[in-house]
Amino acid sequence: MRPKQHETTGSGDLFRARLDQIINLKHELVQLAGRIDWEWIDGEIAPLYSDQGRPGIATRFVIGLLLPKHIYGLSDEGVCERWVHDPYFQYFTGEEFFQHEFPHERSDLSHWRKRLGDKLELLLAESLRVAHASGALRTRDLARVTVDTTVQPKNITFPTDAKLLHAAIKGLNRLAVTHGVRLRQSYLRIAKHAAMMAGRYAHAKQFNRHRRQLRLLRTRLGRIIRDIRRKIAGQAELEQAFTWPLARASQIRSQQQRQRGWKLYSFHAPEVECIGKGKASAPYEFGVKVSVVTTNARAPGGQFVLHAKALQNPAQYLRGGS
Repeated sequence: MRPKQHETTGSGDLFRARLDQIINLKHELVQLAGRIDWEWIDGEIAPLYSDQGRPGIATRFVIGLLLPKHIYGLSDEGVCERWVHDPYFQYFTGEEFFQHEFPHERSDLSHWRKRLGDKLELLLAESLRVAHASGALRTRDLARVTVDTTVQPKNITFPTDAKLLHAAIKGLNRLAVTHGVRLRQSYLRIAKHAAMMAGRYAHAKQFNRHRRQLRLLRTRLGRIIRDIRRKIAGQAELEQAFTWPLARASQIRSQQQRQRGWKLYSFHAPEVECIGKGKASAPYEFGVKVSVVTTNARAPGGQFVLHAKALQNPAQYLRGGS
């Protein structure tokens, strides 16, 4: 359900002092909080919520955490911990009185980002509007811009054959349980042990034993793929739900370590690519190529990011799910 509108009482409390009475109103976060159009952002996000269910977290609270998180370079856990003892963070999220406990779960930030998806560009658009209105970014500063690409690393482990095969087995089992497909055997315990031993044998340079464990994982994954296909045959809804996962699992099962051409590097994130950066410390990075547009000359408020977009290859993405 759509979160409730943020409301303030505007009145004092006999036992607590209001935040605006104990903080410096010239602080950067206080000034920024007064310039952001919170109602406009809330209206843009409203279509993403249904009319049923439990009310979501207030938009201002979540955005008030995400912006300082990036301003001060904090993690999700770090921004939640700092919110508890920093009155300026609490004021920025719309609190009237100082709170001694964080009112939500840290994982709510991750869930909120997944719900928004591409709508996170609203924060960039609003920040540019505020910068232009305050004079930190002028119109003539946008006459020339710099466009560059970089790699946005994805939150995945280093993709070895054993890890990918194990992830595919776990992913198919998880999906089968979700859709009520009863498998003859899950192979979860066997796959976990085989993946662990494959890593140990590779580290010890016992490659014959390492390859034996990989064959075991490929065999078990093939059995699960064939078992699911038999169980869902003729059921259009299940066939549609399993089309992409089965295609990814088949790709992982068939690909080899040093093969040429397109490869799948993550079962749950098929958009991940292996990109060579030429760095001595990390010659290859696993992620998505990202285009970033910045101002060319330094504006009064510094350099600004004007646009950012992930450049996923549609052909490769479709081949990963075909």
